[in-house]
Amino acid sequence: MPPRPKPTRAAPSTDGPRARDRIATAERILAAVGVVLARDGFAALGVNAIAREAGVDKVLIYRYFGGLPELLKTWGASGRFWPRVEDLLGLDPTTWQALPPAERYGRFFEHLIEELRRRPLTLQILAAELLHRNELTAVLEDEREQWGRDAARLLGGPELLARPFLQDVTLLLVAGVQYLLLRSRHIRRFGALDLHADADWARLARSLRQMATLAFAAEVPALRRPAAARRRPPASGR
Repeated sequence: MPPRPKPTRAAPSTDGPRARDRIATAERILAAVGVVLARDGFAALGVNAIAREAGVDKVLIYRYFGGLPELLKTWGASGRFWPRVEDLLGLDPTTWQALPPAERYGRFFEHLIEELRRRPLTLQILAAELLHRNELTAVLEDEREQWGRDAARLLGGPELLARPFLQDVTLLLVAGVQYLLLRSRHIRRFGALDLHADADWARLARSLRQMATLAFAAEVPALRRPAAARRRPPASGR
């Protein structure tokens, strides 16, 4: 009689209670990062403080994320701190790329303003970074640098690459939006702008859209940069 085959053991489900518990615990840990940062700032951000806020053993932070820098990187990439590029599209990538470049440009800044205005914690962290820079703030800076590279690929495509001057203007505009939002935390007015008024922010977004229409419609020669400059990676600001 041939030997009876041994019963095979089913592979463990990745959708069982244990997997769901792990996902829920990881979400609590990520949420705790924002709470600790908002309440106590970077100086108090540590594994022990995050574990206490999340109500978990700190061992789980190392088990799930590998350590504090890795946890902060995951938090930064999750969209909790800085809006992900896909959050700024408002459309699927194929439909987005079919839009005229000026429309992509205008929508991008419109959505960037909206996303940052509804993230008071992000503005608080950006303000704190100017005063206290450390290894952890560097992690978030790296995340934003990667965000900038991803955004550039979607923002204007070859039309933007053909206008180096507009690439530089875009950097200034992103920085300007951040500055005005940081200023709005404590100061209401900047020139004729009411930084607490939805209508004034909408007016800025319309002006950016009009600028994009003119910039992409104009037949301007591409400014040639030295080959070494074109190959140089974007500066991190550190």
